[in-house]
Amino acid sequence: MSGAVAFGGLDRLSVVYGVFDQCLMGSSSNVFRLSPYLRVTRQAMEDMDHYAALINRLRYKHLSMISLLDRHRNLHQAAGALNMSQPAATRMLREIETTFECQLFERTPRGLTPTPLGEVLIGFADNALTRLDRFAEELHRHRSGDHGQLVVGAIMGAAPDLVADAVIAMKRDRPRLRLRLMGETSDQLVSLLAHNRIDLAIARFATAMEHNLFDFEPLGNETMMAVVRREHPLAGDRDLSLEPLLEAWPWILQPLATPARQLLEKELELHGLVSPRDVVECGSIFAALQLVQRSDAILVMSESVLRDYLAFDILTPLSVSIGQTLAPFGLLTRKNETLNEPARHFCEILRQAAMLKR
Repeated sequence: MSGAVAFGGLDRLSVVYGVFDQCLMGSSSNVFRLSPYLRVTRQAMEDMDHYAALINRLRYKHLSMISLLDRHRNLHQAAGALNMSQPAATRMLREIETTFECQLFERTPRGLTPTPLGEVLIGFADNALTRLDRFAEELHRHRSGDHGQLVVGAIMGAAPDLVADAVIAMKRDRPRLRLRLMGETSDQLVSLLAHNRIDLAIARFATAMEHNLFDFEPLGNETMMAVVRREHPLAGDRDLSLEPLLEAWPWILQPLATPARQLLEKELELHGLVSPRDVVECGSIFAALQLVQRSDAILVMSESVLRDYLAFDILTPLSVSIGQTLAPFGLLTRKNETLNEPARHFCEILRQAAMLKR
């Protein structure tokens, strides 16, 4: 397109999404911030002003309707969830589609299917409703005498003592702050962060392109190791080779989407080895630790998680080198977004705790 942006058909999607994002952030003068890789024609700017005016006509109930239609894919069920009649819901959907001068959902015998532009509007609606709900909850807590809330996501396998110490320090400073800690894998946390379900994450990038969406500040590294239960037939064997273990024993591994599993698979590839034949994929640290204690499986996990189990002789390390050093874990936050004050304070506590552990 010779470096310029065309505005026919689906090429409007990037402009519409940009308008959505700026309206969500409350901007009225600078409605759209375009990627530096694109140039915009005068006609493009006129189209953006046009779409900005359309966005301003959206109401909370419109967003709820779009989100519910995506969830139910049925106009009658969406109308019921909004406590309105189906004819009224039909009129509302027609009004929204008229506003955007295009079809947002295709009517099929199996229900409603979003069009490409409908998918963009659904993403905007879900994000906007999530932010509104969280704002309403925080406002209610402030009026009730509480002091806000903070939702943190963390890969608990990465320095669990670091996260626990930071949470304890935060609550000591602000006992009335509602702090919610969610332990997930990096790929899950990235998704939660992208959809505004959490304020920040202690994790690592799960894919190569995520640096375009999030800022990252390293906090530390972790070492991976393979362990078995204390009474395992392999316990105490100092002359082990990785290849026969892959064939002969069951393994407990993290899901394929996680950086730890990807590192393991890459290491096997570099050594010309195939993945274990017998695998239980487990994203829960607690469940994985229970499984390895009750079976003959080999568990691969970070040393920081296993430390206490090794110290109390519950688990035994195997003398094999496997996926030892992961990429650093650290603070992940959304780009071009200012953290609220509790989140900034929590980040500072984490930085200080990480420095003490180096």
